[in-house]
Amino acid sequence: MPSQSIIVREAQDSERDAVRQVVLDAYQQYEQTLSPERWDEYKRNIHASIDQAATKARLVAVLDNEIVGSVFLFDSSAVAYGLPDLDIDNPIIRLLAVSQKARGLGVATELIRASAKLALEWGAELLHLHTSDMMASAVKLYERLGFERSFDKDLLNGDIVVKSYKLQLKEAALLQA
Repeated sequence: MPSQSIIVREAQDSERDAVRQVVLDAYQQYEQTLSPERWDEYKRNIHASIDQAATKARLVAVLDNEIVGSVFLFDSSAVAYGLPDLDIDNPIIRLLAVSQKARGLGVATELIRASAKLALEWGAELLHLHTSDMMASAVKLYERLGFERSFDKDLLNGDIVVKSYKLQLKEAALLQA
């Protein structure tokens, strides 16, 4: 299915449950990778982020009138993670999610493109994200889209290195397409 049929737009408050279902469906694959305690903690974090996060924007991807993806944008590391010392004062994307049935259709790329366009409109020069090695397919996508490692912004979550990536917005081929 071509990416032209994917519509990315602001999420509405009434769509919170649909967003929750997409995010949990997308991240369910990590239940087998994480310990039961870690998975429960991860799910609680997802729920809290959906319900309480002070996002600057929440985007959804719609395909055939169904929400099949979402992403949250935050102003900074202080807002996204409660970590002002991480010193990221550019938009950060979190909880990029694509339902399992919509994978391979370009949904994640369109959500990232829309996020990058918004960040550029807000006057940002960089767009950041964090991920881990357990999300290998996501890492490949980010690198293919032009994100570069930003080692100085890595986090440690227990024994897991949460790797930082950044996209130079003014040079991003993603925005030229």
